[in-house]
Amino acid sequence: MAIEFGKALTVTETPIPGLVVLDLPVHGDSRGWFKENWQREKMTATGIDLPDFGPVQNNISFNDAVGTTRGIHAEPWDKYVSVATGRIFGAWVDLREGPTFGAVYTTELDPSRAIFVPRGVGNSYQTLEPDTAYTYLVNDHWSPDATYTFLNLADETAAIEWPIPLDEVEISEKDKNHPRLSEVVPMPPKRILVTGANGQLGRALRAEFGDHPWIEYAGRDELDLTSPDLASARRWRDYGTIINAAAYTKVDLAETPEGRVDAWSANVTAVAALARIATANGITLVHVSSDYVFDGTKDGAYTEDDPVSPLGVYGQTKAAGDAVVSVVPRHYIVRTSWVIGDGNNFVRTMASLAERGIDPKVVDDQIGRLTFTDDIARAIRHLLESGAAYGVHNVTGNGAEASWHRLAAEIFQALGHDPGRVQPVSTAQYFENATTAVSPRPENSVLDTSKIDRAGATARDHFAALQDYLGVVTQPNR
Repeated sequence: MAIEFGKALTVTETPIPGLVVLDLPVHGDSRGWFKENWQREKMTATGIDLPDFGPVQNNISFNDAVGTTRGIHAEPWDKYVSVATGRIFGAWVDLREGPTFGAVYTTELDPSRAIFVPRGVGNSYQTLEPDTAYTYLVNDHWSPDATYTFLNLADETAAIEWPIPLDEVEISEKDKNHPRLSEVVPMPPKRILVTGANGQLGRALRAEFGDHPWIEYAGRDELDLTSPDLASARRWRDYGTIINAAAYTKVDLAETPEGRVDAWSANVTAVAALARIATANGITLVHVSSDYVFDGTKDGAYTEDDPVSPLGVYGQTKAAGDAVVSVVPRHYIVRTSWVIGDGNNFVRTMASLAERGIDPKVVDDQIGRLTFTDDIARAIRHLLESGAAYGVHNVTGNGAEASWHRLAAEIFQALGHDPGRVQPVSTAQYFENATTAVSPRPENSVLDTSKIDRAGATARDHFAALQDYLGVVTQPNR
C-alpha cells in the first residue's frame, strides 16, 4: 500500500481515553520520503489530549515476516508508536482500572500514521508487510520491578478480528499463554503521595482520597523531605502526583533564629527537593500556599495574579516555596487562608474559652474567611481529576469576609453564650505586652475565589461551615 504524502497533522481521539491516533505529514518524491516522527511543539499544541509526555528512551522493533504478532502487553509508561517502514495492524485494549476496562480499538499504521498509547493500555501489533519496522518512544526505563499487565491475543471478550488468523502467524510461546480478560488484574493508576499526612490537612486528604494500594500517606517518620537521599527514597517514576501538605506553620516562632532555620528548611529547601523530583519524573506537584505571602494592604480581595509582598519570615518562606513550585511543568499551587481542621485551632480555642467562662480579647482589624480542611481536600481532588489548568488557585471559604472578633462572637453565640463577652482589640493592642517574638499579620487576608469557582470546586460559605464544624467538635469525646 502506497504511503499517503502531504497529510495535515491531525490528532484523533478513540473510544479508549487517552489513546489518540496521529496522521503525520510525510514528504516524498522519487528519492524516498521524510517525516517529523515526533515534533513536540507541534504535536502538543493540537488541542486534543496528547500530553508532553517526556520520552526518555527510543526503541525499534524489526519484523522479518508478514504476520509476526506481538502482545497484548500493557506497560506502566506512556508509549508513542510510529512505523518506520512497512505496515502493521494494531489492537489496543484498555487494561486500566475503571469504567473503560476491556474497551478495544484497532487500526492500521504506516509511516503516515502513529498512535499515542497511555500507561496501562494493552498494545499489540501484527505485521502486514515484510521487513516492517516500527519505533516507539517511552517515558520510563524498563524495570523488572515495574507492574506489567498482559492479555491473551485470542481472548474471546476482546474478540479482536486479526487480519491474519493467529494460528497462521508467528507468536512467542509467552504471548500465547497470557490470561483471558476475566483473569486479568487491572493495572492500578500511578501512585499518589501525600506528605504531611499527620497534620490537619493531611488527615482531611486521607478522608477525601481514602485508603487504596496506590495512595501513600507519609509523615516525617516515613519520609524526611529534607533528607539528602530523598531523590532515591522512592522509585519516583511510579508516582503521578505528590500532594505536599507538609509545612512549617509556627508563624511567630519563625521570627526567632532557630525558627527561621526550621521554616526555610521545611517550606523552601524541602519544597525545592520535591520540585526537582516532580520535574525530573513528570509528576504533578500540588503545593499548599498561604495568604501570608501578601502584606494585606490591598483594597479588595487578592487574586492569583497579584504580586506577593510578605511581611514576616513565615510569609517569606511560603512565597519562596511558591516561586520554586511555579517552574514545575505540572503544578497546582493551592493558596488558602485561616485554615481550620482536625486539631488545635482558633475555633476550638474559642469554644473552650466560652465553655470555661473566660472572656477573650480578639483582634478586629484583620479580615478574611475561614477555610476548612475538608473543603481544601475536595478542591485538590477536583483539580487533579478534572484536569484543570495548572497554576495558582485560591481556595478559601466563600461568603462575606469577617474579622477574627466577628468569628469569635459567632462561635460564642452558636454555643449559647453571650457574644458580648468577646472583647474587640486592635492587633497592636493584642500584642503590646508580648514577651516573645511576634510575626506581622496581613490585615486583609481575603482571597478572590472566582477562578476555583469557575473550575467547579466552590467551597462552602464559611459561616455555614463553621456551624457544621461546631456541631462536630462540641460533641462529647471529640
